[in-house]
Amino acid sequence: MKLYYSNGACSLSPHIVLREAGIPFDLVRASTKTHKLDDGTDYYTINPTGAVPMLELDNGERLSEGPAIVQYIADLAPQSKLAPANGTFERARLQEWLNYITSELHKGYSPLFRPDTPDAYKPIAQENLKKKYAHIDAKLAGRDYLMGETFTVADAYLFTVTSWAKYVNLDLSEYKNVLAHLARVAARPQVQEALKAEGLLK
Repeated sequence: MKLYYSNGACSLSPHIVLREAGIPFDLVRASTKTHKLDDGTDYYTINPTGAVPMLELDNGERLSEGPAIVQYIADLAPQSKLAPANGTFERARLQEWLNYITSELHKGYSPLFRPDTPDAYKPIAQENLKKKYAHIDAKLAGRDYLMGETFTVADAYLFTVTSWAKYVNLDLSEYKNVLAHLARVAARPQVQEALKAEGLLK
């Protein structure tokens, strides 16, 4: 199994999940700037959208889109409890969180990373993100993780996206539960391993 990734990008989420699930895999870096692999291969020949993550199975099948990838990985290792069982209400709740993070948070950061975003729009984008974080902060009150006391794939995704705040000067200091969640996830041994493998932690 191969995971195509870029350092610190949203592909960090399935990277963390693979380690938490205890599934062997190879990391293959794809530059988000040049869209080439380290060996010079054109990444567009692997993923026509040029985006990471991309999970390649041993049989050659490829799966893109982070929320789909992390659920697939979780289902390969049900003992890890990274996702509730399919068909349960709890699984639908997990999917609710994955959809919220991908559509409201993940995409909300995009204008702040784009060099062609007008400076006048950036404070608006930041305020939009803060409204989303206020919702998450309230949901995290009195619980360790998004689904309660159990770490799931949604927590890996929230951690990954929230770790971008420091790169775009987004002040999250008023969201104490969000920051506590960020620290809690960062302290997990498998998360530390993923961060070190991507050069994000010395």
